Amino acid sequence: MATTNVALQPSTFGKLITVLSIDGGGIRGVIPGTILSFLESELQKLDGEDARIADYFDVIAGTSTGGLVTAMLTSPNEKNRPLFAAKDVKDFYLNQCPKIFPQNSCPWFPHITKIMKALSGPKYDGKYLHSLVKEKLGSTRLHQTLTNIVIPTFDIKRLQPTVFSSYEVKRNPSSDALLSDICIATSAAPTYLPAHYFQTKDPAGKVRDFNLVDGGVAANNPALLAIGEVIKEVTKGNTDFLPMQPMDYGKFLVISLGTGSSKVENKFNAHEAAKWGILSWLTNGGSTPIVDIFTQASADMVDLHLSVVFKALQSEQSYLRIQDDKLTGDISSVDIATKKNLDDLVKVGEELLKEPVSRVNLETGLFERSGHETNEEALRRFAKILSQERQLRHAKSPNGHAANSK
Repeated sequence: MATTNVALQPSTFGKLITVLSIDGGGIRGVIPGTILSFLESELQKLDGEDARIADYFDVIAGTSTGGLVTAMLTSPNEKNRPLFAAKDVKDFYLNQCPKIFPQNSCPWFPHITKIMKALSGPKYDGKYLHSLVKEKLGSTRLHQTLTNIVIPTFDIKRLQPTVFSSYEVKRNPSSDALLSDICIATSAAPTYLPAHYFQTKDPAGKVRDFNLVDGGVAANNPALLAIGEVIKEVTKGNTDFLPMQPMDYGKFLVISLGTGSSKVENKFNAHEAAKWGILSWLTNGGSTPIVDIFTQASADMVDLHLSVVFKALQSEQSYLRIQDDKLTGDISSVDIATKKNLDDLVKVGEELLKEPVSRVNLETGLFERSGHETNEEALRRFAKILSQERQLRHAKSPNGHAANSK
């Protein structure tokens, strides 16, 4: 049984580099939250009830709602253990989302009300979300997380991505922002929530300004960002990692969790979109087409790339993407936070566990069954690998051996 009350030892003492990635998707964060609860329960069967997701991954990456989940799983409490267990994430969403995304109180002319909001400012003021995140995460800063994290945002002043990375903060102290500010920024989806401004100071007192919106603008699926951060560290000579070539993906074990999409629904088409003006791109059929399109595009490009690379390296069994592209109606929205819709999203996550592992068809872009193994069975297999990897590192590491002998 692996010791989970000490930090995961560097991968240089093991065989793998372990990565967890969580997509953006608003209230649909309930779906990966449900899946992570199952994975953590499997790890607890192997290593005891104190086992937590953060104990097993070299890096956890999250965008938007995935960034919030990442912070919940890796922020330390007063005992220097994760602030939230994975099983708590689902309840957090069920209890808090209706307050973060209050539903339209005007039952008459809802479409007109939606258009007026789209013209006058963000759909939600974000005040409850901001106060909630600041309350939960307090004064915790990026460098204090219990494992390495990667959370993307987009700087609208500089018109470039700003990636908050545990690796980068060691070289660039000005990026050591409050985790609450990072979470508010990465979830500031254009048209839904306001952009977020904050400042940091480096040890010399130099001030750095941030003008940020949702990380989904840059990378709604941050799996490739996480891998890139590790490879960058290796090329810079970081000895915490296994010796590897810059493109040696074969040493990675990656679990990538989507938040679902309505791809199969075929919501939009060129004949309709050819007639759209600004308003139609901002609000159409209960969603925001422009946001749906750029977030889905970035998520799919990453999955396509990783699927090709892992297949070419004959390492397909080391890459698990869990995604449902068959969402329809309200459950495909990012903000319809009714009790019924949130409960339905929990069911989507539970049913997704029972479905066969699917891989993206490189021709159609759709997910297709790839074998007889279910997502539940695949996660059990990954849990065993993660547990064995942790035990190996602690057995080989002088620090891990000392901790185990106490």
